[in-house]
Amino acid sequence: MTDLKSKKYSVIFLGCDKNRVDSEKVISFIQEQGCEVTGDLKEAQVIIVNTCAFINDAREESINTVIDCNALREEGHLEKLVVSGCLPQKFLSELFDTFTEADIFLGVNDYDRLFDALQASYDEDERLSLVGQGQFGYRLSRAVSEPEHIAYLKIADGCNNRCTYCLIPKIRGRYISYPMEDLISEAESLGDVSELIIVAQDITRYGMDLYGQPSLVPLLRRLSTLDNIQAIRLLYCYPDMITDELITEIATNGKILKYIDIPLQHSEDRILKLMNRPQTRKSYLELISRLRREVPGIAIRSTFIVGFPSETEEDVEGLISFLEEARIENCGFFAYSREKDTPADRLPGHMTKREKQKRLKRVYKAQEAISGGYYASYVGKTVRVLCDGISEDGESFAGHTYFQAPDIDGKTYFNAPLAEQGEWYDVQILASDGSDLYGATPDYVPED
Repeated sequence: MTDLKSKKYSVIFLGCDKNRVDSEKVISFIQEQGCEVTGDLKEAQVIIVNTCAFINDAREESINTVIDCNALREEGHLEKLVVSGCLPQKFLSELFDTFTEADIFLGVNDYDRLFDALQASYDEDERLSLVGQGQFGYRLSRAVSEPEHIAYLKIADGCNNRCTYCLIPKIRGRYISYPMEDLISEAESLGDVSELIIVAQDITRYGMDLYGQPSLVPLLRRLSTLDNIQAIRLLYCYPDMITDELITEIATNGKILKYIDIPLQHSEDRILKLMNRPQTRKSYLELISRLRREVPGIAIRSTFIVGFPSETEEDVEGLISFLEEARIENCGFFAYSREKDTPADRLPGHMTKREKQKRLKRVYKAQEAISGGYYASYVGKTVRVLCDGISEDGESFAGHTYFQAPDIDGKTYFNAPLAEQGEWYDVQILASDGSDLYGATPDYVPED
């Protein structure tokens, strides 16, 4: 038998922050077997690529990453290449025979079969798949990746929302909430965390399957009592489940950052109906108005899809007018990705990639003016900034405010005599470029 403990392992995660949490648990699982995990791909005998398959661009990134890793067989120590996660879970039948760069395929819940698969692959010298044969599920132990002062807490998996463009339910299955007691224990195990980011495909439906009612607010209250958690950020709140109770909790709970991510996806009623989104333009505007009225200073983030089948020029103009009326602080936009095995794939009125990109540029331009004005309004003001480390150019410190979620929104760059990662600082904002802020702490004295 091959001595798997003598091998060095490396894990690459691609896609969303939920995949990041899964990968951190995979790393911990490998370490629990007495194996070494390295960040240097050239040192690893076994590389696990935890893939994303949400849209075509994500699949291409996953495939290209595997191909790049495979090249290390000649220039590094690579012996076995494992492709895991969403890509093999949904597309194994298309991949196994042709994607010969991979030695092993594992799905989203098969990580507990990793060492069984490796042993068989080494001993029998053949490629194999154990997709759908594992029971990894929820597990407490994880190895938090850098930066350690920010941690993600994945509170559920899967999705019951049947948006017509989305593959997630077919990849991840039905919505499954993780037990509250386990989540509290996991959060306690993370050590000192400056910012805990709550994630799932839809965090607002947390607990419906376990407790028979939405239980996000009770979970947030429990998490807020933990001494090792300084602040909590909420991502991926579906608009139809943002209750009065949740709004009140955001407004009154001092540990919850006044920030909320609400994926709206479009503004026009006809398109929303085709997407199987239960809300309307009017209800979206009412929700945004209520949030701002009841949570003064709240920063809202959203995502939108352009180029959905049958979307007209009037629909695009309607989306732009919605953005101008809603004045959402941070937005992300995506061109519609046509996915087989989704209802939207069968709709008429699909458009070219070129046309979708043209529309994408138009809505981005409209939002740039809105976000730019919001960021510019902070020039001359002092804001609290969480230091994330030194900027890439080494010229200043980099961090983020409550209205800037890590990795997806802008950053705040600031000068200071000294700043420590994971600590909060008062920073006077001196300039903005529309997406980032620039400033200095009050005790900073510029060099002549």
